[in-house]
Amino acid sequence: MSISGVAGEERSDYTKDESRAIRQRSLRLLGSLLKPLRAKLVLTAAVIVVSTGLQVAGPALIAFGIDQGLPALMKASDWFPLGAAVGGYLIAGIAGAVLIAQYTVLSARISQAILFDLRKRVYVHAQRLSLEFHETYTSGRIIARQTSDLDAIRELLDSGINGLVRGVLYMVFIAIALVSLDPFSGLVLAASLVPLWFLVRWFQKSSQNLFRRTRVASAAVIVHFVESMTGIRAVKAFRKEKRNEKEFGEHVEEYRDANAKVIQLFGIFDPGLILIGNVTVAVVLLVGGFRVIGGGLEIGALLAVVLYTRRFFDPMEEMAMFYNSYQSAASALEKISGVLEEKPSVPDPVKPVHVAHSTGAVRFDDVTFAYKGDRVVLPEFSLDIPSGQTIALVGSTGAGKSTLAKLISRFYDPSKGAVTLDGVDLRELDAQDLRRAIVMVTQEAYLFSGSVGENIALGKPGASFDEIRRAAQAVGAHEFIMSMPDGYDTDVNKRGGRVSAGQRQLISFARAFLADPAVLILDEATASLDIPSERLVQEGLTTLLADRTAVIIAHRLSTVAIADRVLVMEHGRIVEDGSPEQLITGTGRFAQLHAAWRDSLV
Repeated sequence: MSISGVAGEERSDYTKDESRAIRQRSLRLLGSLLKPLRAKLVLTAAVIVVSTGLQVAGPALIAFGIDQGLPALMKASDWFPLGAAVGGYLIAGIAGAVLIAQYTVLSARISQAILFDLRKRVYVHAQRLSLEFHETYTSGRIIARQTSDLDAIRELLDSGINGLVRGVLYMVFIAIALVSLDPFSGLVLAASLVPLWFLVRWFQKSSQNLFRRTRVASAAVIVHFVESMTGIRAVKAFRKEKRNEKEFGEHVEEYRDANAKVIQLFGIFDPGLILIGNVTVAVVLLVGGFRVIGGGLEIGALLAVVLYTRRFFDPMEEMAMFYNSYQSAASALEKISGVLEEKPSVPDPVKPVHVAHSTGAVRFDDVTFAYKGDRVVLPEFSLDIPSGQTIALVGSTGAGKSTLAKLISRFYDPSKGAVTLDGVDLRELDAQDLRRAIVMVTQEAYLFSGSVGENIALGKPGASFDEIRRAAQAVGAHEFIMSMPDGYDTDVNKRGGRVSAGQRQLISFARAFLADPAVLILDEATASLDIPSERLVQEGLTTLLADRTAVIIAHRLSTVAIADRVLVMEHGRIVEDGSPEQLITGTGRFAQLHAAWRDSLV
């Protein structure tokens, strides 16, 4: 995994080499975001340069009016110099205001374009990433990438960069104007940069880790909140409210403490800026006053250099706030770039092989698979599943049944060996052909917001209403759907909250029937059904499994009875293989399980 990826996303103690690599990664991302906007950036830069120059011209025009315009008016009644100074001042002010307005619009368009691009990239890439990533990277953390982290970048783009660019240009133009008017005052200003540099450098070093700490703490708060709300049923079932309250309070306290330390830094930095600025203005005024008395400096020029000196320090406060926004945004960009740098552990094939009509023949050829390192789940596993055969996988928890299903679905790739469909390695099979040929129905039976009909139609986008209805009828779901307020148009609400667990499962069966895959995998798909619902769906399952290869993982042996072949698995190996009738009459593991299940029904 990458440095800031699944393994280390919430760290704040990177080494120098890690920090350098993260910065380079973030800069690459930033460069790719800015590249399509180069023309707009050039235009925006030109507008801000001209507008800043017009703003800075004000004190120089005032000095000209006092030192040249007033004497000309008093001695020769010549209004032109003073009128030119006043007119120039007004024109510069109006033109500067218009250009600033234009700059605000241009910069807003650029920031929105960047945010749109970045938000879309995160969403699209997160969907592309393999199941391994999503099983490790919590939902709260990926939500934090799309919410608080993008908000931090938005804040920087909307206000922080504006303040920085305008502030830097303002200070540069002021320094040029000041030196042009009075080089000696420019030296005084240059001398003030020494303590200013030390103050800014101290603030930068002290705040860097603190700002990153606030981002980590903020993400922890969001993650804990999202996971608590997502798992609210478990929270209430196990009376976890008090523990959650304590843990959430600790995260909030950590966030509050990190922000308090940042505020303390500003409590030193801001007064330091004000002190340096005031001392510099006082020195310029004092030295300039003596020079006016000695005839070395005009009064208008003194007023201008004092104004310039005072204005030179005005952007410092905004630039300090920019640094705050910058640190938060930089940390957010690090995390987002970490997600975008993640590579799918199940990549699409470079030269995909197309299988237009799969027969559903599946083969495991000396497959070895391990989730983490050397924790082998399937050791040198081989299996042939002929086309059209229904097999049932039975075994204790952790025997490798679900792993087998995930490998057939290509949610994971084997560490060694190959899983093939119709003789084609799944790693070489076209992704669309694979998803069309193999469908998995899990115990979760997730329903998306929308109507019942729309959820069934996921199996075949663009399906007609008749096709949707026939799929529901085939699996026994039509009757309960029609009993709902709006039938197939009934909104299932978030996560299918308006339907029971058993009804959700029946809708997922209808979805799979409509998809009409060559290989169907049922991973504990009947676990949430009650006995009456299970009996109702048995006929639907018979229809669903007909003329296709099927793999059924179930603890309920009533579901296993419809299989052609039963595989009993232990520790990633097949220990029994035969028809249900053959294994029931034997003395092996399946016979024991069946006897125990039969006794439980008495």
